Amino acid sequence: MSIKISFKKSKLERTSANLVLFVDEGFNIKPIKRYISSLEYSYISDLLKTSDLKKRLLVFNLTSKKKIVLVSIKKNIKNSEIENLGAELYGIINLGKNSEYFINTENTINNNKNFIGYFLHGLKLKSYEFKKYKSKKETRLITINILGRKNNLSNLDQIRFKALEQGTFYARDLVSEPGNVLHPDEYAKRIKSLKKYGLRINIYDQKKLKRLGMNALLGVGQGSIRGSYLVTMEWKGARNSSRPLAFIGKGVCFDTGGYSLKPAKFMEDMTYDMAGSAAVVGLMKNLALRKAKINAVGVVGLVENMVSGNAQRPGDIVKSYSGKTIEILNTDAEGRLVLADAITFTEKKFKPKFMIDLATLTGAIIVALGDRYAGLFSNDDDLAEKLYTSSKKTKELLWRLPIDEDFDKLLNCPVADMKNITGTRGAGSITAAQFLKRFVGETSWAHLDIAGVTWSKKGTSFARPGGTGFGVRLLDEFIKNYYET
Repeated sequence: MSIKISFKKSKLERTSANLVLFVDEGFNIKPIKRYISSLEYSYISDLLKTSDLKKRLLVFNLTSKKKIVLVSIKKNIKNSEIENLGAELYGIINLGKNSEYFINTENTINNNKNFIGYFLHGLKLKSYEFKKYKSKKETRLITINILGRKNNLSNLDQIRFKALEQGTFYARDLVSEPGNVLHPDEYAKRIKSLKKYGLRINIYDQKKLKRLGMNALLGVGQGSIRGSYLVTMEWKGARNSSRPLAFIGKGVCFDTGGYSLKPAKFMEDMTYDMAGSAAVVGLMKNLALRKAKINAVGVVGLVENMVSGNAQRPGDIVKSYSGKTIEILNTDAEGRLVLADAITFTEKKFKPKFMIDLATLTGAIIVALGDRYAGLFSNDDDLAEKLYTSSKKTKELLWRLPIDEDFDKLLNCPVADMKNITGTRGAGSITAAQFLKRFVGETSWAHLDIAGVTWSKKGTSFARPGGTGFGVRLLDEFIKNYYET
């Protein structure tokens, strides 16, 4: 289903069309009386007496061709709550057969100058569907007309909302692609195409990575017939040469587990084991589209973890880009190997203000936090607090977990500098984060384990079933509030 949004300067008149009207949290409908007929007003008044007023949206089907949707707005409503209302409206629109709606902004009863922007943003986020491979495609078009004096969005606000949607949708597109299509070779090409938005793209192929000594990353991909890559995306939007903000993503395009083979029921989901990289790519596209006034770099490691005669074995020892050696006890703990080299490279080459990595790193984080929160680990309390606050604003939620010396000791190894798993039960997400920390120097760093939140089988507040694009909106909010000049 496609949605067309039309902004009109005209006021809402009494009409037979479908209406969306805003009321206070008590569903007082007197202020909207002038927009509907006396008969409609009486009908809705009677129904409200038996309606569940705890709901935020109430739908009244007046005829087969006309419905009125009342949207309740509480005092001091937050931006994320406004977005939620828009997402809920999409659910109503999607279920109905009507093709045109009129939203009246005259009675938004809210002082937020971007109220309608956040409302439509939530609606559009919820409307996303990945149906690229459906042989029969829905051609239904819904027109939404925005009426009234309060419908104006500044050009800057329009650009920001559109960029955020495009960045999020691009991340969802990448996560939704099957592994036979979005393998590392194709993924690198798609990232290269983002040059047109003003990003500086550098692709390090296997030959370059071997010369650099990125054996931890290369070891993960050596069982695949596809190439392995490290791709950097630079955005220079600041007026000065300030150190960039760095975002690093795990891009395992498909993960069999290698010789530590995954069970079939767990392997089928591994097309989205590159979701951390997708969030970084989507974020960089968003920053470029809205001309963000910061310097930023995105770094992603792109590999396939496959089984073959050339695949990495349990017991192998590799020398990482940092010079530290790693004993591979489990080939299914591969994402941390990719990130280890990517983190070291990012810190050495770009000397960033901070580094934030995103990865579907552990199943243990799903056991701990389910599908509602991503795990947050950091060596910097200030950075962690900024991310946590941003997560609450966007509802892309984070929960901080500890890292300390006692967990680090579990990674010690008699034959190498460290092993890639502890071999013990418990604290799987923490020890994975602790492993990554070993490759971080003095730079402020945060790790987001997004394994439980990057894909939803039942849908979320802002996403239908499938890829969520988790991380793009969170990090955009984080950048905008704390670092943009």
